[in-house]
Order: sequence, then C-alpha cells, then structure tokens
Amino acid sequence: MAKHLHEIRDPIHVFVRLSSDERRVVNSSPFQRLRYIHQLALTYLVYPGATHRRFEHSLGVMEVATRIFDIVTEQSNVHARMHDLMPTSDGLRYWRRALRMAALCHDIGHLPFSHAAEDLLPDGWDHERLTIALIESPEMQEIWLTLEDGPLNPAHIVKLAVGQEKLQKFGYDATFSEWEDVLAQIITGDLFGADRIDYLLRDSYHAGVAYGRFDHYRLIDTLRILPGIGEDADRPSLGMEDGGLRSAEALQLARYFMYTQLYFHHVRRIYDRHLRDFLKEWLDGGFFPTDVEKHLQTTDNEILAAISAAARTPGSPGHDPAKRIINREHFRLLFDANRGDKDRHPAPGQAVYEAACLEFGNEQVRHAVLPGKIKQYDFSVLGHDGNIVAARERSDVLSTVPVATYDYVFVARELIAEARKWLDTNRETILQPKEEAN
Repeated sequence: MAKHLHEIRDPIHVFVRLSSDERRVVNSSPFQRLRYIHQLALTYLVYPGATHRRFEHSLGVMEVATRIFDIVTEQSNVHARMHDLMPTSDGLRYWRRALRMAALCHDIGHLPFSHAAEDLLPDGWDHERLTIALIESPEMQEIWLTLEDGPLNPAHIVKLAVGQEKLQKFGYDATFSEWEDVLAQIITGDLFGADRIDYLLRDSYHAGVAYGRFDHYRLIDTLRILPGIGEDADRPSLGMEDGGLRSAEALQLARYFMYTQLYFHHVRRIYDRHLRDFLKEWLDGGFFPTDVEKHLQTTDNEILAAISAAARTPGSPGHDPAKRIINREHFRLLFDANRGDKDRHPAPGQAVYEAACLEFGNEQVRHAVLPGKIKQYDFSVLGHDGNIVAARERSDVLSTVPVATYDYVFVARELIAEARKWLDTNRETILQPKEEAN
C-alpha cells in the first residue's frame, strides 16, 4: 500500500511530516537546489557547525507555520470579533494546504550563500522576486494544478510566501484580503513569523550558541488573531494572549543577541565581503542571472569549486579574494565603532575608511556598515480581563531592546600592525567632526 504520510527527522522539530503532494514539491528541482545553499553563507569558517542549508530551514518553516495556523484557527481560540474572518471548514483545509506549500517555497529564490551577495542582482531583483518566478515556473505550475488533494492557485502561494509589501515593490497585484494578510504574517511576519522563529532556533543550534533559544512552544500556543491597535485598529493581525508576553520578549532579545553575537560577527562579515569581491569578478558582467533555468544551475557547489580553482591560479578572475577565503588570509579588523565614536562623529567608520584608503590604498581597505533601522515592535495583547491592549503598555522590555548595528573597517592582514599604529596616532584627528576642525 502506498504511503501517504512521509516523515523527515529534524534536529529542531524532531519530525517534519509531509503529504504525498508536499513531497512532490520537495522533490522538485527548485526545492532540491536548497540542499546546496548554505543558510549562513561562509559562517562555518568561524562557527564550524554552521553548515546547515536552506533545505532543512524551509521544512522547519512549514512545520512552525502549520503549528501557528492550527492554534489560531482552533475554534476555542478565535476571538469573538474575528469569527467573520474565518473561512468555512473546506476553506480552512484549502488555506492550510496553501500555507504549507508557501512556507516550503518561501526561500526557493535564494542566491548561492543566501544573503551574502544579494546586491549582485540587477536593479529591481532580489531573492523574493526570484521566488515568485520559480513558484510561477512551468515545473511548479504543473504541480500546483495536478495535486492529489485538489489544485492550488499559484497566486495564493505567491501571496503567502512573499507578502504584500514585497509584491507591491515588484509591481505585482498586491490586493490582499484580511485573511490572506494574516496568513502571510504567519510565514514572513516581522514579529511572529515562522521564518524568524525557525532561523533563530536552527542557527543557534548549528552554530553552537545559546543566544537564539526561547520558549517557542509557549509563544505559539498563545498566539491569536486579534483586532489591531492604534492606526491598524481595523486590521486583524497576529497578537497573543497576555500569558505569552514573556516568550515574546524572549524572542526579541534572542534576535538581538543572535545579530550582535553571530550574524554581525566581524570575521563573518569580512568573509562575506571577500566572497562578494570574488563573485563581482567571476560572474558574467558582475551579476547573478535572473533567468530561472540559469538560477537553478547556480549553487554554492559551483561557486566553491570556482573559488578553489581561482585561489590556485594567479591572474585568474577573483584570485586575491579567493585565496584569502581558501587560505584564511582574511582582512583584519582595524576599527569597530563604539558608542563614543558614534556620539562624536555622524559616520565614524566612513571617516576611518576614507582616511585609511588615502594612507594604504583602496584595494587594501574594506568598510562594512549597517546603521540599523529602529523598529517599534508592537502588537495586540488579549488580557485576562478580555480587553485588548498594545504590547508596549504591558511590557517594558519590548521598549528597551537595542537596535543591532555594526560599523567595521578592515585592512589587509599584511598591513594590520602598521595600520593599528597609524590609527592610534591619528584617531582623534580622523574622528573630529568637520565643523570642529574648521
């Protein structure tokens, strides 16, 4: 007898279970390609265990998204003002299938090494736009329309996998019903999206750090679809019962610590830069292809083979950055802006970078900066008394989580001793604001 439920072991969620229809998607070439895309680029050169791929992360996002869906649509958990939002039982079955497929496919457009060199795409393109193209590709269209449990509308899968903001950016039809908006939040939402929940847990596990752990079981069990707050009062969105607020605080703190301790690690950042420098020279025209077939043929494997070959061949395109990656001869950290530097100068890293370029030459210096966007995370909280309030009225922690940033300047390792002496001598002058200098 044919098996209709398939199990995949997973270190985060123990088992991820798939229907035969979902296994067709997993066996498709866009999804199988994710086996060869590192989740955290070259981070394994710093944290050796961080060799996991987008493949298992995507399975995990489907698992988490399904748990959230099942909790928030449980009849006893539906808020009185949200009953009209709920589809019929047949509708719920359809949208649960669509949600799981969208969660599976939300990352299929990722470039080799994920985010490390995403700016090497033509204007108007990023991995979400490639995801849309793949969901709508002939191979995937054939799957959506011939599923054993009934066809799924590819437009619905695109909406839930990418979200309204990105679709608007790309000029696609971004008319979302309130229900579709909530489902998209379940996958990609900034607050409680399954994507975020899984990558924090998974990256923490594989990197061997504890920063990304939080009580996701409690968090998911207390999620609810609630009326919005403030300007979004008429927009249903993911909120939570008051009893889950501590787990929501832990999620935001976990995210902050993962960014400061893992994602923004300075050696990780300079390896990303060496990788980008190599690809800029090696890729045809300096950009990744946007053609679906060419995209499917480009994975970390091809890039790593090219890096290895270039490192052994002086004069080949990208030889220097390739050699630095292979031989661990990465640029060294010269400057890491601290709070005092930022208080004194509006762009301390840029000032040091420009001065270092004049002193040592542009090819010997790199600047990596992310100012950080201040996001006021807020959401609806259902109190024990039945009233709905803003989370910030119930939590001091959510208002005080810092913004993770970095502002690094690196120099070639051969020059690091000389460069540090130079910076010690000239630091005060370099970081003196121009109005003071005049």
